[in-house]
Order: sequence, then C-alpha cells, then structure tokens
Amino acid sequence: MDRLEAMQVFVAVAEEASFAAAARKLALTPASVTRAVAALEERLGARLFHRTSRVVRISDAGATFLAQCKRILADVDEAEEQAASAHGALSGQLSVTAPVLFGRLCVAPVLLAFLKRHPRVSGRALFLDHVVDLLEQNVDVAVRIAPLPPSALRAIRVGTVRRVICASPGYLRARGTPTRPRDLAEHALIAVSGLPEPSIWRFQVDGKPENFHPRPRLSVNTGDVAIAAALEGHGMTRVLSYQVEKYVREKRLRIVLEECEVPPVPVHVLHVEGRRAAARVRAFVDFAVDELRAILAPRAS
Repeated sequence: MDRLEAMQVFVAVAEEASFAAAARKLALTPASVTRAVAALEERLGARLFHRTSRVVRISDAGATFLAQCKRILADVDEAEEQAASAHGALSGQLSVTAPVLFGRLCVAPVLLAFLKRHPRVSGRALFLDHVVDLLEQNVDVAVRIAPLPPSALRAIRVGTVRRVICASPGYLRARGTPTRPRDLAEHALIAVSGLPEPSIWRFQVDGKPENFHPRPRLSVNTGDVAIAAALEGHGMTRVLSYQVEKYVREKRLRIVLEECEVPPVPVHVLHVEGRRAAARVRAFVDFAVDELRAILAPRAS
C-alpha cells in the first residue's frame, strides 16, 4: 500500500473511530487496515491512536497528522480534478444544503440540471430548516434565506423573498380582507412554528414598525402544511413569497397587507472560497447563482 492509500486508511479510521468501520467504508479487510496504520506509525515513529478492546481514540500526534493528511489528500484530489476539468470533465461529489421547502422547490431543480450537464459529478442534498456548518459537515455549498453574520465564507446574493400574508379567495369573500395588521385579530390564523419568531408577525405601517402577536387557530411546523390549510380555506397564513408564488399566479391564494410588509429577506449562495474550492464547486456556484437569480427575479403582475 503506497503512502497516499495509507493516509486514506488513517483518515478513515480517525473519522470512523473504528478499524472495522474504516475497513467496511474502504472495502478492505480489517487486517489490511491494521497493517496500514501500523506501518504508518512505524515510519513516523509515533503512536497515532490509543486503542483498547472497545475504544479507538486518536492521539495528539495523530490529530496533528490527521489535519496534514486531509490537506494533502484534498490537494491531490484538486490536482486530479483540475487536470480532468481542463478537458471539460468535472468529477467528484458535490454537497449542497438549503432550507427544506426552498430546497425542494428551487435548489433541487438546479442541482439536477447541473448533474445532467456533468455526468461524472455525484450530488448530495441536505435540505434542513437549520443552519449547517459547511466545514464541520463537509458541505460544499449552502443557500441561506436570512441576513448573514460575518464569516470566512464567500456569500453571493441571488435575490430576496418577502414575508407575506395570504388566504384563499373563498376565505376572503366569506370573512373579509384585512386592511391593517390589527384586523388580523378577527381572522382564523395559521402559524408556522418552524419560522423565526413565530409568535410575532412584523409589519411596517406608515414607515413605522408594528408587531402583531397572532393567536392561531392552527399551528403547524412546516410551511407546506400551512399553505395546504390556507388553500382549503381554513384561514390566513404568513409564509415566504416563493412558497406561494405558484398558487398566487393561479389565483388560488391572494396576498393581503402588501403595503405593510417589512423589507424583503436576502437569499445568498455560500461556499468556501479560494484554492480549497474544487472545480466542480466553483462551476456549480456559477451555475446556481445564474439559475437562482432567474428564479427569484421579480415578475410583472
């Protein structure tokens, strides 16, 4: 086994905290994994792991060596990918994360289109309604719907979305259309507990902030359920504009209190910039930025 292969084995053992699990991950025998680590330790003159019958724990020397091995292996992968991409063939795995509903409606079609263009690239999508640490979770690209704090990640703004109040035309005919935020107190409300500040609906009236504390008839933890309930005429809900754009266009939902909306929420594509970004990641970011800007572009009513 050459040095690079031995490093790959060592990294797998460190990540899995198990010789047997590393062997399964790499499709090797446990004996070959043990021999590879032992050979590395002999060459380095240092113990890389503390082992007992139940526990495999990386040593201080091993932790230092692990960081170096990951850097070296990443550089090798990048060199190979650059050579391949010079001939137009991107390859490797691409990991993307986004909020659940935005991921399903907007990011998934972009990712699938990119994979169709680049058959040697494989994809991994993590659609979660919480922030994923790109470095810790080994994720390449994130789409975030929120103002961003300072970070080492490169952020590219692709558009904005609005927080909107909507209901079905049938509901509005039966119960009336609110003209100011406090009118919502007279309506059946559907709240989404998964959104930030679900207990406060924020507005701007005549340039001044105005907060409304909903007392929902129905509370759900996902936007798609709230939208389904609104479509069936169960009440009014507050969601992000992209989530209901299709139904508004089809006149199955109507947006109300538009003149009282707070400023829109920015949408960014984030990734680790610089030489650590693989060619496939840079290519996907360029592709996704263009596609998402087209998706989020304001449409004439």
